[in-house]
Amino acid sequence: MAEGNGELVEDINQKSEDRGDGERTEDYPKLLEYGLDKKVAGKLDDIYKTGKLAHVELDERALDALKEFPVDGALNVLSQFLESNLEHVSNKSAYLCGVMKTYRQKSRASQQGVPTPATTVQVKGPDEEKIKKILERTGYTLDVTTGQRKYGGPPPNWDGPVPGNGCEVFCGKIPKDMFEDELIPLFENCGTIWDLRLMMDPMTGTNRGYAFVTFTTREAASNAVKQLDNHEIKPGKCLKINISVPNLRLFVGNIPKSKGKEEILEEFGKLTAGLIEVIIYSSPDDKKKNRGFCFLEYESHKAASLAKRRLGTGRTKVWGCDIIVDWADPQEEPDEQTMSKVKVLYVRNLTQDVTEDKLKEQFEQYGKVERVKKIKDYAFVHFEDRDSAVVAMRALNGKEVGASNMEVSLAKPPSDKKKKEEILRARERRMMQMMQGRPGLVGNLSPTHPGMIPLGTPMRLPGAPRIPLRTPMPRDYVVGKRKFDGGHQNPADIKRRYPGGLIGNGGSWGSLPLPQQPLGTNGEQWYTDTFSTWS
Repeated sequence: MAEGNGELVEDINQKSEDRGDGERTEDYPKLLEYGLDKKVAGKLDDIYKTGKLAHVELDERALDALKEFPVDGALNVLSQFLESNLEHVSNKSAYLCGVMKTYRQKSRASQQGVPTPATTVQVKGPDEEKIKKILERTGYTLDVTTGQRKYGGPPPNWDGPVPGNGCEVFCGKIPKDMFEDELIPLFENCGTIWDLRLMMDPMTGTNRGYAFVTFTTREAASNAVKQLDNHEIKPGKCLKINISVPNLRLFVGNIPKSKGKEEILEEFGKLTAGLIEVIIYSSPDDKKKNRGFCFLEYESHKAASLAKRRLGTGRTKVWGCDIIVDWADPQEEPDEQTMSKVKVLYVRNLTQDVTEDKLKEQFEQYGKVERVKKIKDYAFVHFEDRDSAVVAMRALNGKEVGASNMEVSLAKPPSDKKKKEEILRARERRMMQMMQGRPGLVGNLSPTHPGMIPLGTPMRLPGAPRIPLRTPMPRDYVVGKRKFDGGHQNPADIKRRYPGGLIGNGGSWGSLPLPQQPLGTNGEQWYTDTFSTWS
């Protein structure tokens, strides 16, 4: 809170009550003409007089939102706005809309009996004197909204290129009472900062525990990871730093299996902007059908985020189906040194009549094959040496075998099991949130997908023992996609993990899609070989 704001608010409130409608600015009639309540217009006019806000700074969106608010709610919102420190707020109209949104969320939670998030730390706010010195020294700007505090972007007088992939780091486990005045000096030691975005929780006024820092070079980002990962920023509080890869891909479930790639691209292209690619997987039993889900790739993270927001409201139906939308889980890309040792090929888009012996015959033309393992419509081919594997990949990728063209790429080495479990737990939390937000989804799923989980039914009741996410991983599990079209080897596992009634059709796993992302790098896709001794 800005110094002296409390006294200023009390003084304004008192004067407003004392003088009624007198001593108004020339903008007051405009507010009444716009349709605002007399009390709300008066309160807003009082704020104009403080100089914290001018009428020209408010757009129609903010005025319309104020007009729709209940009078008491609008007065409370304006009081909160007046108490806010607006020194670094560049878009005050958007900031006011953010205050209104937070007020609605708190009011809705209170009506539903849900306790609002409590602030566990005393929020003192940033050290304004430190911030002032930093801004004067660097010439950077600071832009504050209800959701984030953004420092920089781009640096003053910058004439170089915009930072690309690999220049941004994710900074997690930030103490909730910390602000950019303590973070900026830390990251400046690693290289030139392009921008720093500290994510804020408008419900509590504290940060959300994480930030994104973009550097002007990849080297600086790498330095930040080396120097600051596990750095103890406060006693017992260590930061988590890693390279941030913008997620451009969405998972969309419950689409009709009869739709092809071009139809999906056209349909979702009408609903969202910036869509550049659609990824589908064909059913192993019928190559003309997809598996009931797809991945949508967008030109930027912002475009993907806006698409997720629009498609995930629950109000958008595609071909009459209630779709499920989530972020595709990004897969960790192996480094060049690791991939230089790979001598296993991943082969997909195989038909049922293509046997392991037939595959071995095809690939042995290019070198000695140790073994072949086929799982449904994909397989792993293990070569004795890497050179033979690379030659075979280049020669056979796209070649017709059976009734379809094979897709051949290098297999990604097995990833860390702990990371897999973290991804699965994060997905479970997202799916639970989606269920709570869309109770009407049950019974509206496409009849062509009997295996879809009815999202109105919780996977775990509050207070009940946690249902394990996974029993020992099936041998045909693949990172980048999962076995969407087949049942598990052991039906008892399903009953232990998901009691009857929690999965559609009386507990049948069916073709449940989980939002895992196939990772594309220079046209290649990396997958994990499921055998531990693959090399």
